[in-house]
Amino acid sequence: MARISRKTQRYPSDMTDEEWGRIAPVMPGPGRRGRPREVEFREVINAVRYLVRSGCGWRMLPIHFGHWRTVYGWFRELARRFLFQTIHDVELMLDREQAGREVSPTAAVIDSQSIKAPHAKTRGYDAGKKVVGRKRHIAVDTDGRLLMVNLTPADISDSAGAQMILDAIRKRWPWVKHLFADGA
Repeated sequence: MARISRKTQRYPSDMTDEEWGRIAPVMPGPGRRGRPREVEFREVINAVRYLVRSGCGWRMLPIHFGHWRTVYGWFRELARRFLFQTIHDVELMLDREQAGREVSPTAAVIDSQSIKAPHAKTRGYDAGKKVVGRKRHIAVDTDGRLLMVNLTPADISDSAGAQMILDAIRKRWPWVKHLFADGA
């Protein structure tokens, strides 16, 4: 029964074989010392996708993904290694290639959005929009694929937030030569 359940998707958030085939090469290999790994990284990624999609907490994770502490431990380790950022970047480049575009973006569009978050730990007041909360500074390629996100208190100006995004884009996407923005 276990072999059958692994071949089929249990949840809509589970990865397909094609998706797994694209990201499996970036997963860490087995360690040279210690106990053999008992957890499959595909199940860890499936569990994370399930959590994000369903909005449940770690302790509410269905047991067939493995114990929630084990999944959480591997999630923390993979996040520490910036693996999710690497997967995002690889998938973005593959999607651009499938659309007939250059693999690396050369132009980006940047904007910000104020979000009401009156109970957030760090928040500010955006006087232009009259919002107490946070502000998302977002950069996308010209087709709308997400390149970079920065979350700040709402009182940070668009130009200061754009400068933070610009500095980060130069490091992560050095091929971006054109940046489109609104008047602010």
